[in-house]
Amino acid sequence: MQLDLDPHSFASLADVEREASTCTRCGLADTRTRVVFGVGDPGADLMFVGEGPGEQEDRQGEPFVGRAGQLLTRLIEGIGLTRDDVYIANVVKCRPPGNRDPNPAEIEACRPYLEAQLRLVAPRVVVTLGNFATKLLLDTKQGITKVRGREFPFGVAVLVPTLHPSAVLRSGGTTLAQARADFVVARRALTRPVPPVPPEA
Repeated sequence: MQLDLDPHSFASLADVEREASTCTRCGLADTRTRVVFGVGDPGADLMFVGEGPGEQEDRQGEPFVGRAGQLLTRLIEGIGLTRDDVYIANVVKCRPPGNRDPNPAEIEACRPYLEAQLRLVAPRVVVTLGNFATKLLLDTKQGITKVRGREFPFGVAVLVPTLHPSAVLRSGGTTLAQARADFVVARRALTRPVPPVPPEA
């Protein structure tokens, strides 16, 4: 099992996807149907990071294609964009059996792929969907309900946590309104002018 994978060693998203497609860095490799790498514009200004693939994603090899994915698409369209305008990835690239939560070892094993995706897409705004992506990328123990809808510095980008679409589907009502409000925050961050880079002394 290969554990020393440098996320800076990849020259392109295609290189990362090629490496991930045969990955055996954790036990999820034994139960997956397909590696679910990522989809969308490789130069997108807006990137979404979810938790992990579900049953439909595992079958089709694309993130967010089930009911939660349909809601995500509607939320993206609600801020005037399409799935083709953004990039969508997950913390883990293989489906945990029975859609259980990914465990810390699986998240850590997959982390270099996500870090490489973030570096190569280089979005201006990152939206984390749910607890796992938010806690990983913000390095926080706070739950999503405490941090959702706020802007956090994330390198040269801005990170906006929001509820996972599957949680919104389960709860509906208020949570859907919260998710829509969070997407407006992300859109506002996206339309803000990029500050000029100061000249080198």
